[in-house]
Amino acid sequence: MTSFEQAQQDVKTLTRKPGNDVLLKLYALYKQGSEGDVSGKRPSGFDFVGGAKYDAWAQLQGQAPEEAQQAYVELVQGLIAQEQ
Repeated sequence: MTSFEQAQQDVKTLTRKPGNDVLLKLYALYKQGSEGDVSGKRPSGFDFVGGAKYDAWAQLQGQAPEEAQQAYVELVQGLIAQEQ
């Protein structure tokens, strides 16, 4: 199992739900690390959550998937350390 895959498991064990800004960062790093640059159309204006997710992912445009995976792992490790 890679450290990226392990972090995906570890994030599910957090006892406190991170704030929305951290959740969006986790989502964007995960998507960039697993799928690469954002694709498709931005959700409509009434889909606020979908739009926020799309925008967060789009901000990482051009970042190498390996870099996004490493940033994801570091963010998850930081969240786990805060709980201890």
